[in-house]
Amino acid sequence: MTSTAQGTSLSFGSYDWICSQAALVVCPLVGSSGYGIEPVCYARNVEIGSTLIFQPATSFLHICALLMVAVMILHIRSKYTAVGRKEIVTFFYMYFVVELLSIFLDSGIIPSSSDVYAWFAAVHLGLICATFWCLLVNGFVGFQFAEDGTPLSLWSLRLSSLAIFLLTGFIAIATFKGIGAFSPEKPVALWIVEFIFNAACVIIYIVLQLILVIRTLDDRWPIGDIIFGTAFFVIGQVILYGFSVTICDAVTHYIDGLFFATLCILFSVMMVYKYWDSITKEDLEFSVGSKQAVWEVDYAPEQKLLMDDGPQGPHGGYGSQHQQPGYPPAPPNKWGGQY
Repeated sequence: MTSTAQGTSLSFGSYDWICSQAALVVCPLVGSSGYGIEPVCYARNVEIGSTLIFQPATSFLHICALLMVAVMILHIRSKYTAVGRKEIVTFFYMYFVVELLSIFLDSGIIPSSSDVYAWFAAVHLGLICATFWCLLVNGFVGFQFAEDGTPLSLWSLRLSSLAIFLLTGFIAIATFKGIGAFSPEKPVALWIVEFIFNAACVIIYIVLQLILVIRTLDDRWPIGDIIFGTAFFVIGQVILYGFSVTICDAVTHYIDGLFFATLCILFSVMMVYKYWDSITKEDLEFSVGSKQAVWEVDYAPEQKLLMDDGPQGPHGGYGSQHQQPGYPPAPPNKWGGQY
């Protein structure tokens, strides 16, 4: 039977319409009804043993993303002298943890009815916002406000990301549990940090990188990486919130918009890596662990024979610079002596 969309529309601070279109992690914990929000159409589940696995295709995509990110991290770590290496690898580490946690939450391995689900969902959302913030801070690294790789640069990134994680995590759990002025029926603060804050981080990062490329680089090809990354991100969000129900109905619930959104986010992260790799050059002379070029001076046969005679020649000299002016050493004959 074909699903139909609910008669609500997007409104500021409300998850009702958003969660009716997409199966987000926070949806079972918020909503004006107080009992969570179920999407109009979502991907069917599969039973493995005695365990129901929700969103199987999306969960498999999360696993693929972990493998891809691991490869990117290894390559970044191998560029020992690249600018911003330690800062950008922090972003990929955080994205790796987000994808790992998403496997347990999207698949239902941690069921939404569990008491710990709200805590894991709060950690998940806190990590997402901290990852977007980490990306934004990386956008300033190329401007060298603080020298990359220094304690000032690294700890500014780490501590600020930790602060965003803790703040967002607190807002999330306070909203889920109805602590103080926070309420799952009116999750305005949570809505702001999940959508407005993250979108602002992406927009500012894109603008910063465009300025960096245009003002400081002769090569304009990295702009293509920025455009592709932005396009993937936007397309993923449009599919997730605009066409998820349509896709779900068309393929009879095998996949939904969450699958394509996860795929597009992965492509966007890959473009972030591709962009960083294209604008950084490694100084191989100071690279640790890389193969060093072996430079060998090719001496003329006459010079080799002179060197074989030792520091002092047959007549007691120490090289041409120590000979009397006007009396250079005689060239050796074919038997190694001198004329």
